[in-house]
Amino acid sequence: MAQLIADRRDIDFVLYEQLDVEKLLETKAYAELNKKMFDMVVNEARNFAIKEILPTYSEGDKQGVRYEEGQVKVPDCYHKPHKLFVENEWIALTEPPEIGGQGLPHVIAQAAAEYIVGANFAFAALAILGHGTGKMVEIFGTEKQKELYLKKLYSGEWGGTMVLTEPGAGSDLGALTTSAVKNPDGTYSISGNKIFITNGDHDLTPNIIHPVLARIEGAPKGTKGISLFIVPKYWVNDDGSTGEFNDVVCTGVEEKMGIHGSPTCSLTFGGKGKCRGVLLGEENKGMKVMFHMMNEARLGVGAQGYLHGSSAYLYAVNYARERLQGRAIEKMFEQDSPQVPIISHPDVRRMLLNMKSYVDGMRSFIFYTAYCFDKAKCGTTDKERERYDGLTEILTPVVKAYCTERGFEICDQAMQVYGGYGYTAEYPIEQLLRDCKISTIYEGSNGIQAMDLLGRKLGMKKGMIFMSFIEEVQKTIAQAKNIKGLEQLAAKVEEVTNKLLETAMHLGKTAMSADFKTAFAFAHPFLTAMGDVIMAWMLLWRAIISIPKLEKLVGTSDKNEVIEKNKNAAFYDGQILSAEHFICTILPVTLGRMNAIMANNSATVKISEKSFGGY
Repeated sequence: MAQLIADRRDIDFVLYEQLDVEKLLETKAYAELNKKMFDMVVNEARNFAIKEILPTYSEGDKQGVRYEEGQVKVPDCYHKPHKLFVENEWIALTEPPEIGGQGLPHVIAQAAAEYIVGANFAFAALAILGHGTGKMVEIFGTEKQKELYLKKLYSGEWGGTMVLTEPGAGSDLGALTTSAVKNPDGTYSISGNKIFITNGDHDLTPNIIHPVLARIEGAPKGTKGISLFIVPKYWVNDDGSTGEFNDVVCTGVEEKMGIHGSPTCSLTFGGKGKCRGVLLGEENKGMKVMFHMMNEARLGVGAQGYLHGSSAYLYAVNYARERLQGRAIEKMFEQDSPQVPIISHPDVRRMLLNMKSYVDGMRSFIFYTAYCFDKAKCGTTDKERERYDGLTEILTPVVKAYCTERGFEICDQAMQVYGGYGYTAEYPIEQLLRDCKISTIYEGSNGIQAMDLLGRKLGMKKGMIFMSFIEEVQKTIAQAKNIKGLEQLAAKVEEVTNKLLETAMHLGKTAMSADFKTAFAFAHPFLTAMGDVIMAWMLLWRAIISIPKLEKLVGTSDKNEVIEKNKNAAFYDGQILSAEHFICTILPVTLGRMNAIMANNSATVKISEKSFGGY
């Protein structure tokens, strides 16, 4: 079962052969760490996930969350592994040891998440979400707030949430109505209703700390008047002890398509007029604080979508190797010919190679983005730090939207490989498909990510951040041009990269013109095109590394024989062919998508509401 969570060989390839993360050990920030420690963390994450978390995946889905007499109960099988999760300090891997963390690079934490989150996201999120709450307190909180909340959130002793959405204000946070009235003691009385709150209530921790968006009386309308408050389920006294119940009531949990083991709650704050909170950060600056957490959350959600796809792909490969059906295509008219594994059939191989190309590309993309966080932290100059900060800014909406959509598509293709069996609960694919879908919707739906990319990120620093990204792609293309066998692939990636730059400039100009609505109608297709270019970049980068290593393993021997006998040779051959497949068969579609954007067709804008029909 281990290999069906994540591919350890590929994880090591990205860490040590593609990104060369050992160079981080040469920096002051990570000088006290070593590769042995990195490997130990990933190994332990793998062992913990296989032994303790993976068994909860199907069982937790079947039992689900229960709402009983106003209390939320998670699946019974979650309690033991959650206790171990906290005891073994898996939550704050990247934070400094003095505040309860492990001080590890983000990219190593991401490698550990391949197993911990990949084994059961619904379970892992119950602990991990508290890290985001703690991060806001660490950066924006007062010294007293840090003293009271930080270590207990980072340890997992207390849970955390993100409390934004209201019944009448979904993605439009400026329309929220939850109010905050300042009290004489400096606290605020909080009153309002929130919905779709992940981990809003549960029985795993004795307290839950809610960061709540609310509007102070008299504050400006819209997002400019929103503040953020720390609102504990049970009040926390100045000495750190737990006080009285804080009038935070769960009024119900949602029945959902997937992630049945994750409580999605409706919460009422101050229904009896006894809910208090303390201001986090400055008045009317709540969105600034919350967006910091949301950037971290969006990287995590992108990984969530990708990890479901990664697991589904591995199950599909395993099934395709074992499932006998049909004769080999070259012997289809020979009645006595034996059945062959379905992996022998060209159409199944097409689906598997599609899946592999995306999974490999997304792993590199997500690890690279995490690595940019590390490079920004340990950069030696302001210019270097700003460059990597900018790359994380522009890549985050693409990670979130592109990886969740491709992850869901991979689950769908994996089900197709299984055929009718995949549609049944007997096999894990149907649950992976159900559980994956939410990743495209929450933490800012993917259309919002596309609008963020077009409306904010492309124009950052007069387009220089986007150009930094293009320059990184061009570096890889230049390397590939000098490697025998990659010249044509490099030329194809160069063509589509140039086209992306041209399309970005066109779309940016259109967004500033009278046709701005048409521009935003193409925001999502543009994000998809940018994601495709990133996949091509990552896969070409992988091929650059793999070609000389495969040649060294093969030497003067027969290549096919070596690949059959040597796992490393087969691995590197897979990298080269994944790049070839994606660049030659999928990337041409990307060019067509960008041609459509450049054509500027305004049908989306011109069609009237009535013309959609459906009456």
